[in-house]
Amino acid sequence: MNDKIESSKTNSENQDFVNLIAALDKSLWERYPELKTNYWGNNVIELNPNVIVIYLENKPVACGCFKKYDTNTIELKRMFVSPEARGMGLAQKIIKELELWAHELGFSVCVLETLYKQKEAIGLYQKVGYTIVDNYPPYVGLKNSICMKKQI
Repeated sequence: MNDKIESSKTNSENQDFVNLIAALDKSLWERYPELKTNYWGNNVIELNPNVIVIYLENKPVACGCFKKYDTNTIELKRMFVSPEARGMGLAQKIIKELELWAHELGFSVCVLETLYKQKEAIGLYQKVGYTIVDNYPPYVGLKNSICMKKQI
């Protein structure tokens, strides 16, 4: 791993995180303009204390977070790697760090939702041990959603 890569645990008020998820939303709406109204409410991040931002040469280039889903389960949210930083293993690094953080907090299961056109994301999640499961709330009945799960 590049020694100019740093990981920072932070919260959702971190301006670098805010800027990265704005870029994520922009890329999603460009790829899925027809879904904006259906999914917008599911992507609002309330104050979240479980955020990781990755810096490459002091520039924020990737992020992810999790929120409590139920007593034993967290949900990965807002995973994003800037185009210029893709292919460096940063998404896997974020996932591992978030899973470890959640495990340290007593959680044993992780779920996530992605969209069917996100082939790279689906492949990444499968590579790190996630399996496709039936859609969980609030994604039940949303045919464009792919839900996944892993024991952590």
